Amino acid sequence: MSVDGAGRFADYGPPRRVDGGLRARSTRGAIGVSWWSRRFLEVLESFALGTRLTRGRSYARAGQVLRLDVAPGVVTAVVQGSRPKPYQVSVALPPFPAPLWARIEGELAAQAFFSARLLAGDLPAELEQLFVAAGAPLFPVAITDLDQRCSCPDVAVPCKHLAATFYLLAEAFDADPFTLLHWRGRSRADLLTRLRHRRAEARPAATAQTGDGEPAAGADGAVPEPTRRRGTSRTRDTGPAGSGREAVGGSPDHQADVPAAGAARALADLPVTPLAETVDRFWLPPVPLPDRPPSLTARPDLLLRQLGAPAPAIGGPGLVERLRHAYRQLGE
Repeated sequence: MSVDGAGRFADYGPPRRVDGGLRARSTRGAIGVSWWSRRFLEVLESFALGTRLTRGRSYARAGQVLRLDVAPGVVTAVVQGSRPKPYQVSVALPPFPAPLWARIEGELAAQAFFSARLLAGDLPAELEQLFVAAGAPLFPVAITDLDQRCSCPDVAVPCKHLAATFYLLAEAFDADPFTLLHWRGRSRADLLTRLRHRRAEARPAATAQTGDGEPAAGADGAVPEPTRRRGTSRTRDTGPAGSGREAVGGSPDHQADVPAAGAARALADLPVTPLAETVDRFWLPPVPLPDRPPSLTARPDLLLRQLGAPAPAIGGPGLVERLRHAYRQLGE
């Protein structure tokens, strides 16, 4: 293409080769292996961006993206095209406000299922529904939610430089799914610290105590149902829906809106029976056990998922993938 009258366009050709660029780990086929990365690309493709999105796949695999940074509300990248000067790319998605994050953190802390998975460095797929129920979808709902900008002269949106950024962003979700939450306004470290604080605060507040630390007696002198340990109480939510969800502290109104997950889903339909009526059956299972007890097998890369992606200076997400492959080989 020749230069136009305003001098805006330079002759196009193949992209300039780059040494040390960020390469997509997938060399053929689809990009993205985790649930979160596939879901992200699926959402983008639902906006009828399929053909335009695939234009950047070769850029992502050739290492044309020089830098990719994720900050609350905006993803920025530097992509080398056919011109000498790399293009500046940005994709903005409004972060959630602090009051909304505070409410979501309360709902996460109220369910042991979410807290345990998050503190172990894992983002369960059920988390998306929790955000939707809170009126804060994690993923963009419409293409207009994304503010896409690139300094290249291509009028198509997304251009191949933006598309390459989307693909590498999806692979960043593979390496550390907490990157998605960071984009929406809460980093991994901040979220996990707040969850730990909320659960720690909920324990002493869950049980009314006398001065010596024992549960206070009722009006008839009876001591309430014994707790598992002194100063700690877990209660079952018996709201109007009778969901039977377990809760640790938190607001009952918020707990009623939190979708049941984990063990709470299996126990949701069981009636709440006073302890005095079940003493003789205390050690029996509340539901029939399977013929073969389920076993929990920890994946070899559990530690890698808890640590998150390393800094680009020591290898970035690519180092995580290499270590994950080595851990799996050692675990066989």
